[in-house]
Amino acid sequence: MMLYLMDIWDSVRGFMASGGDVLWLVAAVLFLMWVLMLERYWYLNLIAPKEHKNIITAWDKREDSTSWHAHRIREAWVSQAKQDMNARMLIIKTLVAICPMIGLLGTVTGMIQVFDVMAVHGTSNARMMAAGISMATMPTMAGMVAALSGVFFSTRLDAKMKISLEKLKDSLPHH
Repeated sequence: MMLYLMDIWDSVRGFMASGGDVLWLVAAVLFLMWVLMLERYWYLNLIAPKEHKNIITAWDKREDSTSWHAHRIREAWVSQAKQDMNARMLIIKTLVAICPMIGLLGTVTGMIQVFDVMAVHGTSNARMMAAGISMATMPTMAGMVAALSGVFFSTRLDAKMKISLEKLKDSLPHH
């Protein structure tokens, strides 16, 4: 098992080395994005249902649920629940949008390396040019993959949040 993990670590290190330092930045952004998304999934599945149940219980205990004032209280509670659910979603969406940009930064730095090799050695050293081209394409690919995974899961997270909020609204009848 330990040998297998060391093998995986060597593969990751090799991949990161072939893409340059920018890949570490992509990895850091990806890690942060996933930590935040997992936290939102945790909140949505474990914490929000309890909070919604408390809101429904408080609403059901109210004697007045038909007046203008009662409707404003209902709207405030629903708005607060929505705000709590959407916490950190803007950061997640920003991280998703930044991933391809970081990948493009890697492309630029890799191409600069290729041009440096060409300036010093000419076009005759294909091996050194290939390393620079690899360094240019790997971060772009990694940034795109990171962004795609973020888009897919943040969209699912958004949809789950909207469904949860609609269920809460439906559970708070306004006569």
